[in-house]
Amino acid sequence: MSEIVEALSEEFQLTPSERKELLPSGKQTIMKNRVGWTRTYLKKATLVHSPKRGAVCITSAGKKLLDSKPDRIDRKSLLQFPEFVAFTKTHHRQKGLEMASTEEDWATPEEILDAAYQQLRDELESELLDQVKKASPHFFEQLVVDLLVRMGYGGSLQDAGQAVGKSGDGGIDGIIKEDRLGLDLIYIQAKGWEGTVGRPEIQKFAGALQGHRARKGVFITTSSFTKEAKAYVSSIENKIVLLDGRDLANYMIDHDVGVSTLRRLDLKKIDMDYFLDD
Repeated sequence: MSEIVEALSEEFQLTPSERKELLPSGKQTIMKNRVGWTRTYLKKATLVHSPKRGAVCITSAGKKLLDSKPDRIDRKSLLQFPEFVAFTKTHHRQKGLEMASTEEDWATPEEILDAAYQQLRDELESELLDQVKKASPHFFEQLVVDLLVRMGYGGSLQDAGQAVGKSGDGGIDGIIKEDRLGLDLIYIQAKGWEGTVGRPEIQKFAGALQGHRARKGVFITTSSFTKEAKAYVSSIENKIVLLDGRDLANYMIDHDVGVSTLRRLDLKKIDMDYFLDD
């Protein structure tokens, strides 16, 4: 299979970046996923078989199909084989999936599932950010506390609560421990801005850090940052991380702050190592 993936990548003249492109889940490359599902479809149509682990071999039915010199072999053309029809009917009835549309005929089940998941997540991200923007300044400060503690900063909620939102000194909204031992401190600016945050605001924050002899800072906003602001933080000695509204919503989703799990879906695959005969 690895040789097939490599040969097809050469055949389609894929660039190095295209070969490494991952599914939205980040678990597998798109190319390997598509080759894998192609093998599955061809096996279900009895056109190939697997003589051993990780290998694939054409069958007499597969050779016969090639001898007919078809213009293309895709899922639609495979419907001429009863075994593939039986597979698709059982597969889609049990799994609740439908064949992709003609325009998306290339999509594998994982790609369809990942695309649906990403759409749901994008919608949740938008709704979540709307809720955050409607929150009071005090609630927003507490939200930042909850998120940073969930991410492993600040020690306990009590420690973090005493730090964040208590400073208000020279452009600093709060100070939080980088770890539970408090070996280093992170200075925070957290604002529910409406407009885009520009370089002047970041410069002011950087100046406040220098005034406190601080090395690290996080600037959190519910809006976004200008290109000049992003360029500025990459050119200074102090380490300043910029989190815009989208970053904030994503971190909240990833760390279960302000969201709850509706349902969980576990995708599993065969553990081939289990079936190795010593």
